[in-house]
Amino acid sequence: MHYVDGFVLVVPKKSLNAYVQMAKKAGKIWREHGALEYRECIGEDLNVKWGLSFPRLAKLKSGETVVFSWIVYKSRSHRDHVNAKVMKDPRIKGLCTEKSMPFDMKRMSHGGFKVAVAA
Repeated sequence: MHYVDGFVLVVPKKSLNAYVQMAKKAGKIWREHGALEYRECIGEDLNVKWGLSFPRLAKLKSGETVVFSWIVYKSRSHRDHVNAKVMKDPRIKGLCTEKSMPFDMKRMSHGGFKVAVAA
């Protein structure tokens, strides 16, 4: 089964275009270094009637939205190998400075997940 890095981010709506441009560049770099998939999804239908909604989970403020994203790898060791190469890539260093981020990195959630079901 594959391995997935998952992310939930809070992005100001006024910064969405900048975020998408950065994500396109980052996705290209991850794919070049071996990631199987790279996805970035902007929240659209977030006012759910049951469970804990993403806006509540992320403590959204006015003018913000949630971005849900993931990167797919062959395995955890493949993830570690790909991410080591990505972190050494000078293009990513230029994209991922705290000053240049179009979102608050302190409000980002992420983690690695072993795929249990693939239907």
